[in-house]
Amino acid sequence: MNPKISVVTPVYGCEGCIKELYNRIKQALETIHSHFEIIMVNDSSPDQSWSMIQKLAQQDPRVKGLAFSRNFGQHSAITAGLDYSSGDWVVVMDCDLQDQPEEIKSLYNKAMEGYDIVFARRAERQDRWLKRLQSKLFYKVYDYFTDNHYDHSIANFSICSRTVVDQLCLMREKSRSYPLFLKWLGFKWTAIDVKHAARTTGKSSYTFSKLINFAIDSIVSQSNKPLRLSIKFGFLIAFISMVYGCFLIYKYLFLFQPIAGWTSVMVSIYFIGGLLFANLGIIGLYLGKVFDEAKDRPLYIIKNKVGFTDDDHQQFNALSSVKE
Repeated sequence: MNPKISVVTPVYGCEGCIKELYNRIKQALETIHSHFEIIMVNDSSPDQSWSMIQKLAQQDPRVKGLAFSRNFGQHSAITAGLDYSSGDWVVVMDCDLQDQPEEIKSLYNKAMEGYDIVFARRAERQDRWLKRLQSKLFYKVYDYFTDNHYDHSIANFSICSRTVVDQLCLMREKSRSYPLFLKWLGFKWTAIDVKHAARTTGKSSYTFSKLINFAIDSIVSQSNKPLRLSIKFGFLIAFISMVYGCFLIYKYLFLFQPIAGWTSVMVSIYFIGGLLFANLGIIGLYLGKVFDEAKDRPLYIIKNKVGFTDDDHQQFNALSSVKE
């Protein structure tokens, strides 16, 4: 019998809370359904997280683990967990216990009202003010470049149906964002307010530079608006240059005023040169994404597995053949 609910959680740098995470998820799921599985994906964590996952899997067959050969990133870890999940409903949550397992029941009950996807909205985020500001700025920029409106209080914590998961697993882009992909699929979704806890162990792996890189990847992979803006800006500069040229001709022919050449020419050259390099950079980003997709490398490489049976392996192989 397939598990009624699968819980997928990427693991990185959270050795100190894995046991508590397991206990709280188990207690929460046992109040919903007797059949469930907990899939922990170790994203090459530098601590002893994988050893703890192995111990939990030996103690409880409902715990399953995947270990990457190297760090592939949080969203690739989520993808791996979804690929190997088999539940009718799949919960995705972070491992640091800021997403509280006790809220899974609220997500599930809301989904039973007829929704394919239910997001957890962090009504009062317990992150530091700098992280909250970075997140808010990211989604402001993302909304502008993709012409969408995204609630920055929504992250990965969510529940979705097997139909949604199967469709999501068909999307194999290298630049991945789990909540953005879910919204793009177009299924019926909603969000509910949940309690957000403060981080007690470890620290976030999302540095400011990583957040900027993630923002660039998300925008470039989801929208071509930067290209369209560069075209519009180019036409605007050309129009301004034409108007200014006409003004200089008028000034020379009718006002008999000499035109100072060297300074204006050099400023114009540097200005236009900077614009050209910026536009080439934007085009380069898109070409780089095309290059990455053309290589068609796997989204992740699994080094070790624990808790999975031969049936699970056959099911994953069947799903992989459909994707191909």
